[in-house]
Amino acid sequence: MKVLRNRAFRWGLLMVGLLAIITLTGMNVLSLYDLRDRMVESEEERRIDQLDEINDSIRNQILAPLRGLYKLELEPIEASIQRTGHLPENIQEVLQRSSESPFFTGIYFTPEGIDPCEPGTEVYQYDPAQLQVVPVSEYPDILCDGVGITRTKTRIQLNDFNYRWNNNFEFDTHRSLNLGLINLAESRMIGVLTLTLDQDYITNEVLPPILKNYFGDSKETGIVVWVLDWPDNNVIASSDPDVEYDRDLRDYRIRFSGSGFFDNWSMNLAFLKSPVTSAYNDTLLKNLFVLGVAVLFLLGALIFMFVTAQRERHLAQRQASFLANVTHELKTPLAVMQAAGENISDGRVTEPKRLKQYGEHIYNESIRLRGMIEKLLDVARVDSGQNMIKAAPYEVKELLANYLSENREYIEKKGFKVSFKTTEDSTLSLIDSDSFETIVNNLTENALKYSTDEKFIEYQVSTAKDSVYFSITDHGIGIPKKDQKNIFKKFYRVEKSDTQSQKIKGHGLGLSIVQNLVELNEGTIDIKSSLGKGTTFIVRFPKLDHGETDVGADISSNSNSSSLNTKNKHTKYVG
Repeated sequence: MKVLRNRAFRWGLLMVGLLAIITLTGMNVLSLYDLRDRMVESEEERRIDQLDEINDSIRNQILAPLRGLYKLELEPIEASIQRTGHLPENIQEVLQRSSESPFFTGIYFTPEGIDPCEPGTEVYQYDPAQLQVVPVSEYPDILCDGVGITRTKTRIQLNDFNYRWNNNFEFDTHRSLNLGLINLAESRMIGVLTLTLDQDYITNEVLPPILKNYFGDSKETGIVVWVLDWPDNNVIASSDPDVEYDRDLRDYRIRFSGSGFFDNWSMNLAFLKSPVTSAYNDTLLKNLFVLGVAVLFLLGALIFMFVTAQRERHLAQRQASFLANVTHELKTPLAVMQAAGENISDGRVTEPKRLKQYGEHIYNESIRLRGMIEKLLDVARVDSGQNMIKAAPYEVKELLANYLSENREYIEKKGFKVSFKTTEDSTLSLIDSDSFETIVNNLTENALKYSTDEKFIEYQVSTAKDSVYFSITDHGIGIPKKDQKNIFKKFYRVEKSDTQSQKIKGHGLGLSIVQNLVELNEGTIDIKSSLGKGTTFIVRFPKLDHGETDVGADISSNSNSSSLNTKNKHTKYVG
């Protein structure tokens, strides 16, 4: 019950950790997108604000010559006009500055009570050469509209008793600037000062440079602005003349405003593909990539730690099971030997036949005990990294033949049919004979243990281009595919549900030792197995040409392993 609780707790922690990582990742992704949107929105707002800056800039340039007019006394205008036909000197100074401005083409003064809309009416025009106004009867038609608009709106302003300025200026769209001059003492109009605007100068000399300065080339900034005369649907200026006006492209529109200032004109802004936006998107992608890599790394580390912990737990369980089994199996031969020895020493067994049986029991159990101890020592050497390999040139087919000559009788007594096939080619390889014997012995033990009805073992030796390999095939129970990748792990045993498989004794060490010895001899081991049909283990060693053998190595063709001269063996210390 405690194991189940611990397992559930570990899985719960893993799920909580994964959920936390996913939640934090989602929040970071949303934050990155929100930051990107805010930055893009801020950039767009900045560009829109620049339209207002342009509006104010042009308006201020136009009104610049008239600054300070509100400080002047305008009441003497009427007396000066009646007495001399001219305006006072302080007003003349303002008119002189205005005449020097490129925004204006003409300056006119219409006294109160005079209607410029009536033909033959005489008004005053400022003459820069004479530095004074002169009466004229020929003037632009726009004077009629400008004066009429200004008079109407100024009178409305005068109805507000709180109005305290001595003038009121009004734009007749983009045609003229009109100032209603006021006698504040008597709260009435004195006249209208009209300054006709130079539209060509504004559309050709003012707007294009200022638009270019603010918004640059659309290819570089991704932004284009058109100034549109909307009643006529005519583009009068653009930040990039190469980009044709398209209403569908327009993202924002602002009209010139303030006292009818260019009332018929509007500025239209389009965001084509802003490099700033592209830069924000690139930064977003980079941040998402870095975040993704970090999250994958974190997830990988978390899962790796969890899997490692699971494996360590399973390994600990297998080790505990191994110790229990080994303890039990060590006790069995010792108990048999102890009982047999006790019966002999007490004199209970005196017949030669029974003495021989007891001696065989003791001998067989001691061999079994020695085998278990040697396996444990092999595992200990593997774990400590202290393995000594005495490698020498051997014919693999001769080593395998030697093994069979010594063990065939034992294998056949188990009821197995033995087949041995070999090639006529040289199977010379640099290997350790003791390691080879241990490898073959463990693989043979496996074949003996896991064969059921069809008792058959085939040994085969062959060669490839650069390798020598031998295989051991049985017709046993086979190994499931899902377990084949784990069978070389220490303490690993294939779990079987059938009763016969459960009776098979073992500790999960044999194949681990085999793989370690094969690799120490610079070889490889593979497995081919079908469930219920049998298993084949294939062991490969590098082929050794005759010219590569040491001068003193004596390689005998005698099948007896003792005839192999080992005084010139190569020794490899691993560890």
